[in-house]
Amino acid sequence: MTLQAVFFDLDGTLINSEPEWLAVEHEIMDWLEGPWDVEHQDQVVGGSLWRTVDYMLGLATRPQPRELVAERLLTLMAARLSTGVVLMPGAKELLVEVSASGVPVALVTSTVRQLADAAIDAIGRDLFKVTVCGDEVEHTKPHPEPYLKAARLLGVDPAACVVLEDSPTGVAAGEAAGCAVIAVPGIVAIPEAPTRTVVPTLEGLSLDGLRELLGGGSVLP
Repeated sequence: MTLQAVFFDLDGTLINSEPEWLAVEHEIMDWLEGPWDVEHQDQVVGGSLWRTVDYMLGLATRPQPRELVAERLLTLMAARLSTGVVLMPGAKELLVEVSASGVPVALVTSTVRQLADAAIDAIGRDLFKVTVCGDEVEHTKPHPEPYLKAARLLGVDPAACVVLEDSPTGVAAGEAAGCAVIAVPGIVAIPEAPTRTVVPTLEGLSLDGLRELLGGGSVLP
């Protein structure tokens, strides 16, 4: 099968934003007077804004209005992203190679447009043919809708596309959409399975490797 498109997740896959999210979530939970640690972040990584807000409010002893919590979360994270983004190892190299080849690239993220745009500009907006954000779909990951929307916008067959993800939520979305999935685990472990290829890093991945994956081969050099 010919590779028709490559779909990249944003947080934890292209950019190393999870430490920033953890810091912001700690600040929010201090305000809400509730617990927050890595095990709590594990429950929301890769999910939507509202899923995160609702989970936080479920832990809060001093709850605030849902919309106010969301606004504060976005404001704090936007301030951190405005200072720049750190790309994951191998991310820019693979992204540039795929884009330069003419194979369409889509960014598919649960992050809302307000935050995603800052990261997209920092990475290079010209590298993406399509960007789909969490507030532009009815159902966010792990639902397949975000990846199906990206495929529809590009006019490609999901089964001929490769998804790169770092979270179980994102992996589930890519698999449900019928794409080939490469999992690069971040803060949450992702087990091996027949429906995905698990690699420790994007370093060493190449366009030829992505094409091999669709042919039943290995993505490893």
